[in-house]
Amino acid sequence: MYAEERQEAIAQLVATRRRVSVAALAQEFTVTTETVRRDLAALERLGLVRRVHGGAVPTNTRGKVEAALSERGEINIVQKRRIAAAAVALLPPPDSTILLDAGSSTAALVEQLPPDRPLRVLTHAVPLAGRLATLPHIELHLLPGRVRPETGAAVGAATVSAIGETYVDVAFVGTNGVTAERGCTTPDPEEAAAKRAIVTHARQVVVLADASKVGEDSTARFATCDQIDVLVTDADADSEELALIAAHGVEVRSA
Repeated sequence: MYAEERQEAIAQLVATRRRVSVAALAQEFTVTTETVRRDLAALERLGLVRRVHGGAVPTNTRGKVEAALSERGEINIVQKRRIAAAAVALLPPPDSTILLDAGSSTAALVEQLPPDRPLRVLTHAVPLAGRLATLPHIELHLLPGRVRPETGAAVGAATVSAIGETYVDVAFVGTNGVTAERGCTTPDPEEAAAKRAIVTHARQVVVLADASKVGEDSTARFATCDQIDVLVTDADADSEELALIAAHGVEVRSA
């Protein structure tokens, strides 16, 4: 394996595993630890990884630490409520089926679901399911899988398979970042796989993203802009980036 090929493979491992040690990389690629350190130095100069004691982690732009679940609802809460209110207008007719992705923006939407509109709701988000279960006009279907403590979302093969057996009228999807170039991204590959399945099995895909997510990206892409029907954001979002996103055929709504 050439050095360039090895370095590309190392960068992919760092992005996937979130943290790798020099010793593990040396064993994986059958090279010395000094060779690995040189590779990591080269990747750091390119901005692809960040070296830490004994190994490497993703850079801040590609691997931002996910906020704790309890903290997410407090970040940009006013904007998320406005986004949710705007998203209510995109709900399908009564007795339709929607899928709610995990996230604080979709949680805000749950709080604003109109009580006079019966809906069948699928979700893989345990915190959302707890709220939806108390609503008499909602027929709740909780999707299976391993629950990630960071987001409360079920992920894994069982989740992806269950989503693959469905086809919903509208999917409301959260994201850690959205750009015209890369589309929608999130830090965790398994959560990205679940989101990717959601996007594939919905007649309409609505992405909810406050201004802090617009123009940002993360490690794992789950949708290109061509796969998004509507992006609902707030008035503080980067107008130039929104124009580039809209050029892909995305309907952009600012709350």
